[in-house]
Amino acid sequence: MLQDGWTKAEAEAILAGDNRTAMVRTLIAIAMDPPDLDWAQEICIRFARHEDDYLRGNAILGFGHIARVLRALDRKRVSPIVLAALSDPSPFVRGHAESACDDLAHFLGWPARQAS
Repeated sequence: MLQDGWTKAEAEAILAGDNRTAMVRTLIAIAMDPPDLDWAQEICIRFARHEDDYLRGNAILGFGHIARVLRALDRKRVSPIVLAALSDPSPFVRGHAESACDDLAHFLGWPARQAS
């Protein structure tokens, strides 16, 4: 169950919309209380490539939240995305990538800043 009793379909509808604030809130809710690993991971992967740096940065940070809560992520898919975000043009995204790397190292034992 997602925060505020949302269903996955309701969360997807918010994420497909254009309300940036609601989208950010939904991304964070999904990552901090993921109903399942695969779906939450896919949402973060999708938004890690978003044109909006605030959504992109929060999706990258979401990987760290998922690692903390579920103690799992698909390393082959997630690690390259987080590592690439360390070089993102946006300082917001780079900062969240640093935090995500720290969480991935701490909770999953991934090398902090090395390619996998």
